[in-house]
Amino acid sequence: MIGNFIADHIKGNQFTHLSSEIQQGIKLHREIDTFTDAHKITRISKRRLHKRYGLFAGIIIDIFYDHYLAKNWSNYSAMPLDIYVNSVYQLLDHQKEILPEKTLQLMPYMIQYNWLYNYQYKEGIKSVLNGMNRRTNNKGQIDLAIEDLYQLDEDFEKDFQLFFEDLQIFSHQKIKQLQQQNTQT
Repeated sequence: MIGNFIADHIKGNQFTHLSSEIQQGIKLHREIDTFTDAHKITRISKRRLHKRYGLFAGIIIDIFYDHYLAKNWSNYSAMPLDIYVNSVYQLLDHQKEILPEKTLQLMPYMIQYNWLYNYQYKEGIKSVLNGMNRRTNNKGQIDLAIEDLYQLDEDFEKDFQLFFEDLQIFSHQKIKQLQQQNTQT
């Protein structure tokens, strides 16, 4: 789980010093990113936003899809969202010494404002979009995407549901593949 969580803050192959489990998580995260970017449903979602947000459309769709995952969490996991989120925060806290600097900088805010839990609410997504907008110096006007979430909510949620079915299958296959590679090395 840690590897998957920190993957966006790890550049290139600068993770060979980490445990094989964390390396697998980083590799899985990158494979999921590639799969997501190439998926036909994700592309449909991005096209709805591309004219207004350009290259930021993909980032916005990732955030929207995180919203639908959190919102519909009980459809995908027997563990309640609040318990899962708290376990993630505890795990991150216990593994601070291996976390990248960027993750360490974000962690206090993530925990204080309970980002992962609040992804299920549109107000939580609004806060995330506002934060992304500040970090990009308002280049893409990402904060305005909350309007698109409200206006096209049903369309984006249907896209997510179709995409997530494929993602689950892909992820299970990729995890098996990574585990097999790990046992061969």
